[in-house]
Amino acid sequence: MVIDELYDRLRRFPDVEAPNLFAVDGADRLLLDEAAPALESAAPGTIVVVDDQYGALTLGAAVRFGAERIRVHQDSVVAERALAANAEREDLTDRYRSCGLDADLLAGARVVLLRLPRSLSALTEIAEIVARHADPEVVVFAGGRDKHISLAMNDVLAASFAEVRASRGRQKSRVLTARRATPGPASYPVRERLDELGLTVVAHGAAFAGPRLDIGTRFLLDFFPRLDFPRNDTDEQIAVDLGCGTGILAAMLARQLPDVRLIATDHSAAAVASAANGLADRIDTLRDDAASSIAAGSVDLVVCNPPFHIGAAVHTGAAHKMFDAAARILRPGGQMWTVYNRHLDYRPALSGIVGPTRVEGRNRKFTVTRSVRSR
Repeated sequence: MVIDELYDRLRRFPDVEAPNLFAVDGADRLLLDEAAPALESAAPGTIVVVDDQYGALTLGAAVRFGAERIRVHQDSVVAERALAANAEREDLTDRYRSCGLDADLLAGARVVLLRLPRSLSALTEIAEIVARHADPEVVVFAGGRDKHISLAMNDVLAASFAEVRASRGRQKSRVLTARRATPGPASYPVRERLDELGLTVVAHGAAFAGPRLDIGTRFLLDFFPRLDFPRNDTDEQIAVDLGCGTGILAAMLARQLPDVRLIATDHSAAAVASAANGLADRIDTLRDDAASSIAAGSVDLVVCNPPFHIGAAVHTGAAHKMFDAAARILRPGGQMWTVYNRHLDYRPALSGIVGPTRVEGRNRKFTVTRSVRSR
């Protein structure tokens, strides 16, 4: 089949590529099969795809069903760029356009294909926005791997749709189908006061850790009084919160370093929308793939709490990609402060990629290191 040939050609790039990481999986295939009758009859411009990983859903709908004017939202800029690269190779760039998670994405939508997010909060925000802005007759096909689907996801969808049913499983995947939208008030973004930091955190549904203080971030904050990176001889010192999530590290740096320009960057649209935390006049937010648009050798300080997974797969490739990014953007003598699960032992990698690395502290779960960019 033509669709199988397409899937054989899809790549994850610019995301991490490895033998155990794939651009298409059983959930993508099952989603298109379950949605086939709706997709076959859908008028141009009425199909929406949310959180397509690398293009299997968007390009699959275009090739298999002839879909046109597909609207797509991907929280991850890496996924967005992977879809764009695959679409260009397949000469399908005119079949879709990227949108934010908003009314422009969903106005008039009759079919929504959704890769289920890992968090219930992300699913809640998506379901509420679909119910509020799509056509009242919209049908949502939400699919994922069995191991990442919980009964609570049915409840989340049921809060915004009167009818929710689950498909039979296939290839360790399943699809939840939701109909009869019941629009309600928006639950996101949420705002929560962290009294221990004197900070109000803003969080959209897909932002890591939500409005809470992640325990790794909390441990790294203990070491902020030790930050003594050398100041350069330019007019502007720059610090970067790499993989910023809701931007708590950036916010605390902005307080501690009033004369330093702060950049909070993340691949996630939800994270970047959350990260200013009332400090937009001090923090520049940047949705980017591992700081790729920040100039080489322009940064004095990087702080980082890297992930230990890529999507649903446990994999250290994302962390190593961030280490490569820090090595590229740091000035000679600039510093990277990193917190990570201590069993991962990133110190050798940091030493080899960024520069000489010293352990600044450990507790039962985490290690904090300081790496100095080699000259």
